[in-house]
Amino acid sequence: MGSRLLYSLLVGAVIVGCLALRIWDPSPVARLRSLVFDTFQRIAPLQFDPALPVRIVDIDEDSLTKLGQWPWPRTLLAELIEKLGAQGAAAIGFDMVFPEPDRMSPANAVQYWPRSAVLDSLKPEVEKLPSNDEVFAEAISEAPIVLGFIGSPLDLALPETKASFAHGGDDPRLYAPYYPGAVASLKVLQNPAQGAGALNWIPEYDQIIRRMPMVVRIEDTLFPSLVADVLRLAQGASTYVIKSSGASSEQAFGENTGIVKIRVGDFEIPTEANGQMWIRFTPQSPGRYLPAWKVLNGEIGEDEIAGRILLVGTSAAGLLDLRATPLEASVPGVELHAQAVEQILRGTFLLRPDFATPAELFYILILGCLIAVLIYSAGALGSALLGVIAVGGVIAISWYAFDTAGLLVDPVYPTIALSAIYLAGSSFMFLRTERERNRVRNAFSHYMAPALVKRLAEDPTQLKLGGETRDMTLLFADVRGFTTISEGLTAEELIRFLNNLFTPLSNVILEQQGTIDKFMGDALMAFWNAPLDDTKHPSNACTAALRIMDEMKTLNEQWRLEAKAKERSFHEVKIGIGVNTGACAVGNLGSETRFDYSVIGDNVNVASRLEGQSKTYGVITVVGEETTLRAPDFAFLELDLVKVKGKTTAVRIFALLGDNALAQSQPFIDLSAKHGEFLTRYRAKDWDAAEALTRECEKMDGAELSQLYTLYRERIAFFRDNPPPADWDGTTEALSK
Repeated sequence: MGSRLLYSLLVGAVIVGCLALRIWDPSPVARLRSLVFDTFQRIAPLQFDPALPVRIVDIDEDSLTKLGQWPWPRTLLAELIEKLGAQGAAAIGFDMVFPEPDRMSPANAVQYWPRSAVLDSLKPEVEKLPSNDEVFAEAISEAPIVLGFIGSPLDLALPETKASFAHGGDDPRLYAPYYPGAVASLKVLQNPAQGAGALNWIPEYDQIIRRMPMVVRIEDTLFPSLVADVLRLAQGASTYVIKSSGASSEQAFGENTGIVKIRVGDFEIPTEANGQMWIRFTPQSPGRYLPAWKVLNGEIGEDEIAGRILLVGTSAAGLLDLRATPLEASVPGVELHAQAVEQILRGTFLLRPDFATPAELFYILILGCLIAVLIYSAGALGSALLGVIAVGGVIAISWYAFDTAGLLVDPVYPTIALSAIYLAGSSFMFLRTERERNRVRNAFSHYMAPALVKRLAEDPTQLKLGGETRDMTLLFADVRGFTTISEGLTAEELIRFLNNLFTPLSNVILEQQGTIDKFMGDALMAFWNAPLDDTKHPSNACTAALRIMDEMKTLNEQWRLEAKAKERSFHEVKIGIGVNTGACAVGNLGSETRFDYSVIGDNVNVASRLEGQSKTYGVITVVGEETTLRAPDFAFLELDLVKVKGKTTAVRIFALLGDNALAQSQPFIDLSAKHGEFLTRYRAKDWDAAEALTRECEKMDGAELSQLYTLYRERIAFFRDNPPPADWDGTTEALSK
């Protein structure tokens, strides 16, 4: 299966998975979305507008201190209602429920009187007094009151709806929050009230209130919330109109089917599918609160009450009606209702529109595909840039939508999804790159130097035709008498012999930072200063040549012992080495379908010819003059001024005899001086002196250079009978490669 197809399947699966996860919308995803919307609210909260006709009549700590502990006698609440009604309150909603009779009613209180004749005689008269609930009910009947109730799993006391519902589209009862029963106030209190509203809020995972239901379903009947019913009562409306998906002009976009908006009098409230309204909170403000004790003692005048919607609740910490919002950790529950009413009156809503989820899915799909394509074609950097722009764009769009239109567009999940797509695509490309690098390493590690293999693995694009001119040092090594050696071996034995020979020699070259170009039967070719820079390439090549000479001694001893153990004859394996330095062309040479990293040029040919001359002059390593000039710390001895095969100009060649220790030794210094004197006499055609000096040099060196001096004595004998021309400078023309 092709890499492109695998990549497409992987990234496609990640994109589909991201889309499916968003459609599923599990709790962790929803939580992240809510946290971002909370952050937006904290960055730009609404501010309390004192002109809005909504106030909280607060049973605060001071009211409890001045008027007594809670619960108050309902006669006191009746007095509170009478004062509010008399001063022209438009609607009064109670953020509390009165499900049981008041224990402080006269008839109930006498049960707790001490037993005495005097008190017993008073009980009949006291029991004739109206109950506190009756007094409270009388006050309720004379004021625009909405009593609260709580939807409950238990059918304790059902509320009485005071308004009718009409709807367009799907039946809202299918979507409204459902409760099988309710905890409602006493019938004696419900009957005279002009409204009944649910106090429920639907808990979220972190108990933060972000939304409040505008409608609930008890058994099979719809009821408004406290917020909706005080708003209805304040306007004198009698009917709620609910629009659901499928209603005229309402589109569901295949998502969020359910309740769309609720009309209460002149106000239209956009909601989520289950009838909940998002609240854009304001910070707490003392201007929103009217202390109950001040209302009762007349300190708050009609200008603070007339025409307003009043919600009666408590901020006293001991009564435990405290809730958390995106802005604050502890807010009186009654304030949530007040802020919801204020938001409706403002007409500025938070809304997650029906098109939000499809738009987010479309955004993920389009940008995810673009990022995936860029990763494959332009690499991780270009796709990362697009990803950053895409993430920044969705955050900017989300913030702009929130700040200007109150629309809740999720920036979190698209960010997570795009990041997941980027990581998946980048990981695939990284693994593919690593696989290609390993393939390059495996393919070339047996043929090229580790440095070159590493470089190609890091940048496979270098596997193309082309090269450059570099200053380099070349080394050729060839086995002497290979034909004779091969005649006594089988094919398998011959291959084993060459492998045993070239393995240590190759290791030496690689350890000296060289690159093995190729093996040519019984010969090898190596070079220095490519592909990586090597400022000491002449010295490294000379060191490699000396180490090869040492390795050959070790190998010959090993082969001698093996031959002795097998009772075979042993012939010493000799090798010739040529080293030369100069400018060469190096790079990938060959065809478009097959090429090698190699080196060509005149200096390469010279190095090859020098290796051939090692046999002629009877030394192991022959070095070009440029190499000796740039590696002065070695023991070189000039061999000749020679025109190698294929060259028209003569080159000065040298024998590499040892390292710096040998070069600094007195015997070598003496030999070098005597040898230089010999060459001078030889090139001056002083045959007798030159011949005598060869014998002196031969005695100084022992037998190591005997073939060299024998060669020169043969030449001298020839020149005695066949004198060279008058302009002869000592140059010899090589007759073989």
